[in-house]
Amino acid sequence: MEIKRTLKKVIPSPAWTLLRKTYSGFVHLPELPSAYLHPWRRESMHRLAEIKDIHKGQRAFIIGNGPSLKQTDLGKLRNEITFGLNRIYLMFPQLGFGTTYFVTVNDLVIEQTAADIASLPMPKFLSWRSHRFFPKIEPAPATFLYTTYDNPTFARDARYRLWESATVTYVTLQLAFHMGFDQVILVGVDHSGSVPGKPNTTIVSQGDDPNHFNPNYFGKGFRWQLPDFETSEIGYRLARQAYESAGRQVLDATLGGKLTIFPKVDYADMFK
Repeated sequence: MEIKRTLKKVIPSPAWTLLRKTYSGFVHLPELPSAYLHPWRRESMHRLAEIKDIHKGQRAFIIGNGPSLKQTDLGKLRNEITFGLNRIYLMFPQLGFGTTYFVTVNDLVIEQTAADIASLPMPKFLSWRSHRFFPKIEPAPATFLYTTYDNPTFARDARYRLWESATVTYVTLQLAFHMGFDQVILVGVDHSGSVPGKPNTTIVSQGDDPNHFNPNYFGKGFRWQLPDFETSEIGYRLARQAYESAGRQVLDATLGGKLTIFPKVDYADMFK
């Protein structure tokens, strides 16, 4: 890591960017045939083409999974277009309705909840890596997105590569842009947590989960990765720039959220 920082300081920025993209291309070369030619991915790209700008001029809510959801009147979202993330479905019985769309890209989450995800009735968007956790059926059990961990960028067309930025929320912001939404409002994106440790480290939960809306979200025995807020913020800044340059906006209506990248709004005001 120190060598990388040193090289970045001495190599001119344009050359560094070119080297980074070239290296990324070599790293991902072995997975490209599958990511673009596999029948499920070809089907997914066709689906993504069909929903390009399908919601032009509309607004959507991205519902995170933070504990602030317990103080948020989510009943107001019943007739809104919504994206639910990761294990948001644990809240569906209480809500009395599901989200319009469902998105998850984390390998550990998908591996441990594949059966739950497969049973969800709404359109589902999953990382292409996760296709191995599902039975080989036709049609594809979800729309698979080609996401990667490296080479920060904001994709305006979700048929191709999307950077994950260490958070499913960023992937969903790219997907929402692809679908044409003019306004995207974040709810329950608390951007905080109480478990110490190195970001992205995989740990096994030893008890109830205090960092999400449900104590069973990452309950005892669940394997999960510690959040990487710094990398997430890199992506959020890219998202804000992309939306605003296109005359669109991302707003943050999370109650008590720690994220400071997007303009803050009062949740209740969104329904006046």
